[in-house]
Amino acid sequence: MQDLSGLLSYAGWFVIALGILIAVHELGHFWVARRLGVKVLRFSIGFGRPLWRRTAPGDGTEYVLAAIPLGGYVKMLDEREGEVPEAQRHLAFNRQVLWKRSAIVAAGPLFNFAFAIAVLWALLVAGESGDRPLVGEVASGSAAQTAGFAPGDEILRVGDRATPTWESVVYALMAATLDGEDLPVRVRDADGGEAERRLGGSALASLPESPALLAGLGLSQARPLLPPVIGEVMPGGAAQAGGLLAGDRVRSVDGEPVATWQDWVELVRGHPERPLRVRVQRGEGELDLTIVPHRQDDRGASVGKIGAAVAAPDALFADYRTLVRMGPVEALGAATAKTIDMSWLMLRVVGRMLIGQSSVENLSGPISIAETAGKTAGYGLSPFLKFLAVVSISLGVLNLLPIPVLDGGHLLYFLIEGIKGSPLSERAQEQGMRIGIALLAGLMTLAFYVDISRLLG
Repeated sequence: MQDLSGLLSYAGWFVIALGILIAVHELGHFWVARRLGVKVLRFSIGFGRPLWRRTAPGDGTEYVLAAIPLGGYVKMLDEREGEVPEAQRHLAFNRQVLWKRSAIVAAGPLFNFAFAIAVLWALLVAGESGDRPLVGEVASGSAAQTAGFAPGDEILRVGDRATPTWESVVYALMAATLDGEDLPVRVRDADGGEAERRLGGSALASLPESPALLAGLGLSQARPLLPPVIGEVMPGGAAQAGGLLAGDRVRSVDGEPVATWQDWVELVRGHPERPLRVRVQRGEGELDLTIVPHRQDDRGASVGKIGAAVAAPDALFADYRTLVRMGPVEALGAATAKTIDMSWLMLRVVGRMLIGQSSVENLSGPISIAETAGKTAGYGLSPFLKFLAVVSISLGVLNLLPIPVLDGGHLLYFLIEGIKGSPLSERAQEQGMRIGIALLAGLMTLAFYVDISRLLG
């Protein structure tokens, strides 16, 4: 039942996120079309059977919420789709000059980029909390060790990019993996002095274009060592059944001392449905309990779960967190630069996938997006907004690809029209649309396959 409620929550947040981003995209087409004198017949969020509709009394535009929330459209007056009265022909999309048609089509993706910039700007002005880029362990024999990284290093810059948080470090490194060149990294060491570490281009080129590249480099994030103290016991879990209470400190399991919360988690996960003899300190005394972790599936592996959360004092995390806040003008520049960087990174990854130089595992389908939507919503408003910004950039980039059916395909047709002085024939456009539909169907099938493969481990 709990898993079902989780899935329903993910699905709900997925629909909300998609609805917002579709509305932003279609608003771009709608607003520019209206500004340039084109009559809009329908503004629809979703496809299929209308769940709600309203016709504006002034201009007759129909506003629709439809049953299938996987897209949307703006239907404009167009002689190619039906008869248009003589008095309204100047309002038809197909009668507009080339630059107006191009502006209307390009407005959807551009609104996606503008939305991302607005969200990132607002987060920076309000103050964005993140993890300080402090290095934890450095794997022996790794590229990071060869470059001279050491535990306690704080990463200040990656190439020419300032890196106030781990997230910024990851994005900068992901961009650098595509260049294949040696990369200077500026750090502040544990003694407070600044130094430069240099990562080899060959080592970077072999890394995945994902956050997993940190592990590939041999770097791990520094984290506080949490004491094994129970903060919360969930009803109906193995912890409650075994007698654990909030405030208990785990001393040993089967006679093996437990020093940190991570030690305790690993022992529980490694013993599904096997009794554990747990000695805990409760108040001034100690007592022995027997706890049998429930078995759960975690991406294809069976692990133990007991339904208990750690007691994490806020002060313990203070040295590992940072707040990035900017003035309105500085934040606008930073948000715009980040949007451009992410767009270029996504475009380069797509290009590398097409020529077989990048893994298709970089694809995320509806299942992964729904899962991320639900998780980020659970973390709070700021992570969810940042998720919306990233997906909005992805939609902008995807829609500008020169594939018929997408906005980029229409812009390609317009470019050809501008060069040759006349539109492509209807037959050529129809054949292009069939190819575009086939490409999108193949891409969606591949994305679902990658999603399902992730779920199955």
